[in-house]
Amino acid sequence: MEYKDYYAVLGVPRTASQADIKKAFRKLAREHHPDTKPGDTAAERRFKEVNEANAVLADPEKRALYDRLGADWEAYARAGATAGAGARGGPGSPGGPFAGFGGRQGGTGGDIRYEFHSTGGADDFSDFFHTFFAGASRPTGAGAASGPGRGSRATGGATFEDILAGMGMDGAEPAGGRTRASTAVRPAAEATAAITLDEAYHGTTRLIDVDGKRLEISIPRGADTGTRIRLSGKAPGGGDIHVVVRQQPDPVFKRKGADLEREVALSLGEALLGAEVPVRTPKGRVLLTVPAGSQSGRVFRLTGQGMPRFRTAGHGDLFVKIRVVLPTELSEEARQAARRFVELARQPDPRTRES
Repeated sequence: MEYKDYYAVLGVPRTASQADIKKAFRKLAREHHPDTKPGDTAAERRFKEVNEANAVLADPEKRALYDRLGADWEAYARAGATAGAGARGGPGSPGGPFAGFGGRQGGTGGDIRYEFHSTGGADDFSDFFHTFFAGASRPTGAGAASGPGRGSRATGGATFEDILAGMGMDGAEPAGGRTRASTAVRPAAEATAAITLDEAYHGTTRLIDVDGKRLEISIPRGADTGTRIRLSGKAPGGGDIHVVVRQQPDPVFKRKGADLEREVALSLGEALLGAEVPVRTPKGRVLLTVPAGSQSGRVFRLTGQGMPRFRTAGHGDLFVKIRVVLPTELSEEARQAARRFVELARQPDPRTRES
């Protein structure tokens, strides 16, 4: 069965952020939706491919598994089928590399079942998807069958990383010399780290407390709300800790991925005659050249002055929106000068277009 490159389907790099994946999916879904192209079988097929790619890449846990196995998934599936011959046959069996995916995982960890949801029926996803995730995408709810391989409601929680770690596929040897088949799913803990925009720009560290255990974690540059940092084997019982980053709102900058937006106030003279205005960016101050006659609300783009891109090279952009502030409490002399200026300027009625 041919390996499916979900990144190529959505047209994004493997380093794409969740926001980039979401944006690409929405664009392609609108473009190929069957309602916009009725009777177009090629568009319908493309729409299903886009949905399948998004179902994996938009889910951090599925994406982590997909990235880890990649084109080698078939080798793991074959190994699982060989190791699970007889009572444990098949890649979804307890002894195979996809143990617990879409079925039941036995052992000391208890009776755990897993489910994953698609945006439509089971036929929306390819055979590759079903084989890769061992049937885990089967729909649940009304009209759906329950039981092993049917995506029944989970009675215990575990992430893809937990399952892989429990099978000894995360590079660590199973504790106590246990085999993959007998290794139980290790528990995972979760913590939240609140950071400022400045800390997100430069990177920072945080102390977290998990069941009385204090740990220092490094938060990389470019981390954003929703970024997950994994600490392997640091949780009580030897499980992993997942730290979820939450960036606090900034009084000056509004963040959109790696891009930033902010406002800058201009005087009447600066807007009318033009000026070089100092603008604070996360890097420091830069001079913004404002042309004469710039209107309030005009937006300037400062390339590369935004946030560092998370775990990739480069920076986003800073979009500066100007706001003209008019003088108040004019003296009589200034009022007369303003009248003379208005007469000389002969500005046409700006509301003409509205009539």
